[in-house]
This record gives sequence, structure tokens and C-alpha cells, in this order.
Amino acid sequence: MNRPIAVLLMGVSLCPLLANAAEEAMWPEWVEKSRELSMQLGKELKAELGAAIEKGGPVAAIDVCRTRAPAIAARLSGESGAAVGRTALKVRNAANAPDEVQRAVLEQFAGDMASGRVEGPLEAAFEIKREGGIERHYLRAIPTEALCLTCHGETLAPELAAAIAREYPGDQATGFKLGELRGAFRVVWPAASEPATH
Repeated sequence: MNRPIAVLLMGVSLCPLLANAAEEAMWPEWVEKSRELSMQLGKELKAELGAAIEKGGPVAAIDVCRTRAPAIAARLSGESGAAVGRTALKVRNAANAPDEVQRAVLEQFAGDMASGRVEGPLEAAFEIKREGGIERHYLRAIPTEALCLTCHGETLAPELAAAIAREYPGDQATGFKLGELRGAFRVVWPAASEPATH
């Protein structure tokens, strides 16, 4: 199954990657590994969020995002050698704020999703030249689903809003509608930790 890969070209520090990729066989191994890591983080987080909400209601989901999401990301990072996590244009946890390049990709994702022309998952894969080598970056868009709206929608239950305000006084991550860009999973391979490529 072919999946679209958006390629970001921004200044001389970025190397274009996969500009003409039409087959999975053409994708470098690090992109496929990044995709697997992002999907694993999403799968585990969604399962834990669903279980927490079923057992303890929406307020219980806050603790999952606050403690379990970073723990899952840290485990996947340790196992892979990449930095695995999440980011967004409007973050709840300031530690997940995007850097300048990630912000540009997220803005591109948001525009693509708002246009209604997106048929598959939105992804970006690119390389950044830095002193000491080339970093490889991968982002996979997270669309706002019904489960997300519980804690990130336009209207929150009063007790949930109060709990979010206590845990995240600088929260920006509410007001989302179904199908909008919620954020992205991100995987960064430092030059010294990159997996083998084809």
C-alpha cells in the first residue's frame, strides 16, 4: 500500500528525500523503522487512554498522557536509538513543543488536512545537515479522532477542564474538531544512532 510522504525543502540545510518515491521498496529502512515506531507509540497510547477513560473517566486520561505517554516514548527511544515522541502546533505539555522545522511541517500538514485532499496518512521524512553528520527526521500526522475530543475538543466537562488547568496551566491544546490536525508523532535519528539504510 502506497502512503504519501511529504518532503520538506527549506533552505540549504535540508536534503530532499523520497521526492519521487512511489513504492515502499524505494523507501530507506530508517523511514520504515520510523513509521513502525510512530505507529507503536500511537497504538500503545490509544489503548492506555481508552482503558483509563473506561475505568476512571476522562480525568483518568490526563495521568496517562502526563506519565504513560512519556514513558512509552522513552522506552521506544531506548530500544531504537532514535528520539521518539509527539509534537503539535498547540501543545498541552511544553516539552512537546516543535522546533522551527517541525513547526513548518505541522503547518503543512494542517493545510493539507484542511484542504480535504488527504487520502492517506500524512508523513514527512527529511534529513538535516548538522555539524558531525546528518540527522534523519520523520513526522506522522495525528488526526483528531473522537477519543481525542474528550480532552482536546471545543467543550470539556467542568471537572476535566479544572484537572487540565491544574496539571497544565499553560495548556493550548483544546478547541479541536474531528478530523483536524491534532499533532504528529516524531522520530529523530541522530547521526550516530541512525539505522542502516538500503
